[in-house]
Amino acid sequence: MMADDTGNKTAAPKVKSVLVPDTGAGARLDKWLAENVRDISRSRLKALIEDGAVTVAGKAERDPAYRLRAGQTLRVILPDAVEATPEAQDMDLDIAYEDEHLIVVNKPVGLVVHPAPGNPDLTLVNALLAHCGDSLAGIGGVKRPGIVHRIDKDTSGLLVAAKTEAAHAGLSAQFAAHSIERRYDAIAWGVPHPRQGTIAGNIGRSRHNRQKMALLKQGGKPAETGYTVITSFGDMAAHVRCRLKTGRTHQIRVHMASIGHPLIGDSTYGSNRRRSLKGASPELAALLREFPRQALHAATLGFIHPVTGKKQRFAAPPPEDFMALLAGLSELDEVAFADDFDDDYDD
Repeated sequence: MMADDTGNKTAAPKVKSVLVPDTGAGARLDKWLAENVRDISRSRLKALIEDGAVTVAGKAERDPAYRLRAGQTLRVILPDAVEATPEAQDMDLDIAYEDEHLIVVNKPVGLVVHPAPGNPDLTLVNALLAHCGDSLAGIGGVKRPGIVHRIDKDTSGLLVAAKTEAAHAGLSAQFAAHSIERRYDAIAWGVPHPRQGTIAGNIGRSRHNRQKMALLKQGGKPAETGYTVITSFGDMAAHVRCRLKTGRTHQIRVHMASIGHPLIGDSTYGSNRRRSLKGASPELAALLREFPRQALHAATLGFIHPVTGKKQRFAAPPPEDFMALLAGLSELDEVAFADDFDDDYDD
């Protein structure tokens, strides 16, 4: 055991040492380590390099693009997570699946995934630390242990977290390759035409409002969303199933707004107050105006288990507020389409 600056005892950091062979000469430091050091993702390695936790011939090398030479000895220091950053907090979790490598949870509306400015605690990470104990500490980094993807605070649904470095690396690679299956249920204003299609366009920070994402003609990252209308409610709204080909921040919200069909309740990309409610009963009009969040739910999550290699697929029904909104909309002229699109966007 070691002691930190406060006198608290901490475990000694883990160290991995590797020798660069002749075939590694000229390779980038981060890329070569990602290919030759098992159980650590490239993004994690890059962060460790930039933090000075990787040494080349005994000296810290902070440039991920550093070119290697044959015969060099590399040491990767995996520091212990800083105690109580974040701290474990007991919270109820809706667990869809768990083993010694990973955990899949059905995140409720209102729960932030990891600590950040404005949300320092009472996050999913805090709850996972309490549930998983020491097995999660340090996996993937101090502030976001185990987290390989996120769901917005006011979006509900399925999320997977890693409990080991091997699982973190394997899941991160699948997310980077866009091979994860992610299907969302959404309720949008209006009825998209055609009823089935693909929305594509680069997404990045809005040049007019840095708090928002936007479709960009230049810059940003490529994004693609497949959608299918499940049920239409007159011309007022539609229940839509969305399939993510990529996973950008606010992707579905931005893409649906870009084709003129923002999500009901989405105050950032489409206001409820500006929508015509002609033909709706007073009860439905109030429900639509007052719906407090984007009507979006991560309904299906599928991936290859990073350790066992088995295909995993999980489904979770939308929460009560989402279902109540669908029930209220059913007073309108309702047209249901055949649920024949499960494989439409498969790779």
